[in-house]
Amino acid sequence: MLANLGLFCLILTAVVSSCGAGIGLYSLLLRKQTLVPAAISCSFSVVAFLFAGLSLLALSVAFASDDFSLSYVSENSNSALALPFKIAATWGGHQGSMLFWVAIISGWAVLVSRRNSHLSDFHASWLMLALVSIFSWFTLFASNPFALNEVLPLEGRDLNPMLQDIGLIIHPPLLYVGYVGFASVLALTCGYLITAKSEEDVFERLTRHTLLAWVFLSAGIIVGSGWAYYELGWGGWWFWDPVENASLLPWLTATALVHSVMVSRKQGQLKVWTFSLAIVTFCLSILGTFIVRSGVLTSVHAFAVDPSKGLTLLGILSLVFVSAYVLLINRSTSIKSNAISRFATKNTLILWAINLFVLATAIVLLGTFYPLLYQLFGLGNISVGAPYFNLLFAPLTIIALMTMALSPLLKWQAQPGVFPRKLALITGLVSAILALMFIRYYIHHDNEVAATWSTYSFITTWAVVWLIVTHALRCFRVRKQTCRYKVYLVSIAHIGVAILAFGASMNSHYSYELTAKLGPQNSMQFGDYKIHYQQTQLYVAPSFTAEQAVIKITHTSGNSVIVKPEKRHYPVRVMDMTEPSLTPYWNGDVYITLGEKLDPQHYAVRIQFKAFIRWIGLGGLLVVFAGVGLLVRGVLVKQLHLRNKRAITRESHA
Repeated sequence: MLANLGLFCLILTAVVSSCGAGIGLYSLLLRKQTLVPAAISCSFSVVAFLFAGLSLLALSVAFASDDFSLSYVSENSNSALALPFKIAATWGGHQGSMLFWVAIISGWAVLVSRRNSHLSDFHASWLMLALVSIFSWFTLFASNPFALNEVLPLEGRDLNPMLQDIGLIIHPPLLYVGYVGFASVLALTCGYLITAKSEEDVFERLTRHTLLAWVFLSAGIIVGSGWAYYELGWGGWWFWDPVENASLLPWLTATALVHSVMVSRKQGQLKVWTFSLAIVTFCLSILGTFIVRSGVLTSVHAFAVDPSKGLTLLGILSLVFVSAYVLLINRSTSIKSNAISRFATKNTLILWAINLFVLATAIVLLGTFYPLLYQLFGLGNISVGAPYFNLLFAPLTIIALMTMALSPLLKWQAQPGVFPRKLALITGLVSAILALMFIRYYIHHDNEVAATWSTYSFITTWAVVWLIVTHALRCFRVRKQTCRYKVYLVSIAHIGVAILAFGASMNSHYSYELTAKLGPQNSMQFGDYKIHYQQTQLYVAPSFTAEQAVIKITHTSGNSVIVKPEKRHYPVRVMDMTEPSLTPYWNGDVYITLGEKLDPQHYAVRIQFKAFIRWIGLGGLLVVFAGVGLLVRGVLVKQLHLRNKRAITRESHA
């Protein structure tokens, strides 16, 4: 019953969205560009969203009720699985994630269709319906989550043990909302280009939609990196895995888009950059979906190994990219964009930053797909790993930090003033001294674990301190101005990126580890910490059994803590998983992983110190906080503007 209901709602989603898109296309082809069909288009968006939501709800209820008649449920769930993970398993596999994608994109379609004051809004609305239609039909014919089993199984295969974590509940939804949100940015861009008329407030809408999608994507990446850090048991937060790169690619171009659309809205510049980045960002989101679903690249995240699905997604990507860029080229002569006429201005600096993001995107794109192309042309097999990305990303990161450090010292092109060379020199010199003192202190403090000088860490720390100093000065100067809250939030975002970069550089150069044979009542010294293995415990959970080590960690200051790393066995999937222990300190985590059992009493225990790892998460949280703050501020400013406009209108009538 649930399968039939969910499938019927998915079919209705595809049909309704196709009809709405067809009406819009019909109006365009006949050049009947009026606002009359706009309300109809909005209604189609709402109905499509309702049916997509009901379809997703039906699949979730099927998981919660252990309906193993559905092939997708029996492959990804089990009756012993906890209820939150049963519901999260809805998007934990390939078919369910595509249905989730359809539900989210139909929600964004409703958001786009809410305003119909311009022709561009109407075109954006039916273009969103067209995207809903494309992905709905793709899900129906290539990734149907409501397919039935030929033989009814008594029990399911269980959810992949790596996915039985709160990260599955949080990470994919955030990431998907971010991915799909850029569809609305693409639709608004194409709607503007179709009308070929000057509607400057389109950049205000583009700013809101871009920032909202960017916040979700940023939060999804941060949660995902944290999930990888503690779940996989390797102690890393970023592995340059192809699917990790797939989420980084649209984030890089989206960050560039956030800056370019701001300049387009306020200064009337970089409009072609804004439209180009809007198109590329959503296409990169589809490319990420292609990587996950096609199986053409090896990844711990891969949902499916089915080239036919990947080729279909690649066809959708090509159609969207070519159509959008042909439209942009065709309308390029009607785009009136102001020129950047002064060099030492924020405008120039933002253009420089955009180019840095585009270069970073090209580096990641090449490193991710070069092995595939190398094999495709019959040249053999080759792998591109972390050394390639680290070598090229390190200098780009430093240049980006310096660029952000300079931004508070520069003025907009429309504002008078010259570049304050003396202030830049003084703040830069003071920051270099502070960074040198910090690195020297840290090396001296950790000389027992062979901490050595790192030029990259010093330069990164210097750029980070310089950025914080210049932004603090900027915040102090505007403390009495009306724009101060926006300046504060932008400064928090930049400082968040700086802290993230600082944590990453220190983590890569000042982490250390060792592996030891430990058993009950064994002890060892590990840097500033004494590791005492007390005992081994066994326990049985509903879906797994576990061996748990009880370890006491004592810092040289005398503070101690008890941790319990585990080795879990999942009998249904016949898989073993490692659950590490994480003990946080101000400068890093003591990360303990229980390895192979060497004899009845002893284990191979891997002990790592992950330097400044929590600073990476802190920086990411600051970035997301600033993004949310900017969104809330934008809504409040808009509401205030509308209230003042209504008051002026009432006074004029009176």
